[in-house]
Amino acid sequence: MALFKSRPNVRPRGATPFEASNKVSLLGFLRSRFWRNQWVAATVVAVSLALLLGVGGDDRETTPEHLTGSSSAVNNTSEIPPTALSDASLASSKEQTKPPVPSEQPWHEELVRNGDNLSLIFARAGFSDRDVYQVTKADGGNALRKIYPGETISFQTSAQGGLYRVRHRESALKWSTFTREDEHYRTDVTVREPEVFEQSATMRIKSSLFIAGQDAGLSHKVIMDLAGIFGGVIDFALDPRVGDTIELVYEEAWIDGEKYADGEIIAAAFTNKGETFQAYRYTDTHGDKNYYNEAGVSMRKAFLKAPLDFTRVSSNFNPNRLHPIYKTKRPHRGTDYAAPTGTPVYAAGDGRVVEAGYTRPNGNYVFIQHGESYKTHYLHLHKRRVNTGERVKQGDVIGTVGSTGSATGPHLHYEFLVNGVHRNPRSVHKSLPKAKSLPDSELPRFMRTVARPEQQLASLKNTQNLASAAVQGGSSGQ
Repeated sequence: MALFKSRPNVRPRGATPFEASNKVSLLGFLRSRFWRNQWVAATVVAVSLALLLGVGGDDRETTPEHLTGSSSAVNNTSEIPPTALSDASLASSKEQTKPPVPSEQPWHEELVRNGDNLSLIFARAGFSDRDVYQVTKADGGNALRKIYPGETISFQTSAQGGLYRVRHRESALKWSTFTREDEHYRTDVTVREPEVFEQSATMRIKSSLFIAGQDAGLSHKVIMDLAGIFGGVIDFALDPRVGDTIELVYEEAWIDGEKYADGEIIAAAFTNKGETFQAYRYTDTHGDKNYYNEAGVSMRKAFLKAPLDFTRVSSNFNPNRLHPIYKTKRPHRGTDYAAPTGTPVYAAGDGRVVEAGYTRPNGNYVFIQHGESYKTHYLHLHKRRVNTGERVKQGDVIGTVGSTGSATGPHLHYEFLVNGVHRNPRSVHKSLPKAKSLPDSELPRFMRTVARPEQQLASLKNTQNLASAAVQGGSSGQ
């Protein structure tokens, strides 16, 4: 029986069955008459490929790969093309043989000592005067010649051993770096700004201002600044009394999370024998900074009430005093302040040094003229810090306490003259010119500026009063 019915003008189509064990030629099928039908041809090609792969010369039974779970492409490294292995090995070899990046040479640091100069410092670091010359002729290099004890100069060499870089560290806030470029040095200056924080403190005097400040954890600088602010209204040799209180708000400068230095006092209140003096820092519209009380009156008087701090009066002004050495009645035309040798002595006011020298009675002395009417004398100094003709500002250190000349022990003999007549230095301030006040145009701005620190001082005062009351209440309860 025929498999297909014939159609007019169409050649009959048929198929020859395959035997599973026969080897079939793919080329023969492609050349067969059935190729005209693309769908059939594709089917035939697929079947032929399957037969060729499955019925090859190897009759061994094989397990389909998807059943074993193995993958030769992933797990069999022997099938990786040899060229790929060669390229990977070459890349790895190049990575291993790549020369390391040369590290920067270490710094060598030299501390500036007393008596040092650049030549000595460079020599200690192993460099010559020629290196000194080349570095200092760079832009800004002259500043390197102005070095002070405590500063540091660091050196860095090149890979060849020559001088490559110099760093002059003036402080934690500023340093200059000189870097060699060909035959010259480039200068880079680094300036840092510290973070400024406000701090506050309260004190109660038990013996002296200095000890009270130390007990409150204040630095020497803050204590001295405090004395300077109130120096025109308080004589720290006599005025402070046990029980006096002080409140202050001040600044601290910090760098990288560490305290770098104490800053300025923002505001302070000193209650002395029941009377409270307040002082506020204020910068006026002209840029001048000063301290004023709550009414805008300057705390800076024409003269300090005492030309030194934290001392005691050993002898007052006395026109009929018996001289302790000559045992004769000689007027004591000044005030003697007993203090340890070396205690700083300040200029009581702005003026000009009209005399500075030594005589047997006076020892080392300094005379200062203040305008036309006032003159101050400072006797028995251990050392003089000023010379005749120099201009001085109030608070400048003009010498130190000593016992030179006719003196029985270290003290300062201080005289105050008005129009050539000796006056009692401790009372003369009552007749001196009044302190300057801020002009009316500045007062509104001043009041706005000091409003916050005024509240801070009031809060500190209230806290201190509560603490004092608690202590007294505890004592009375016992």
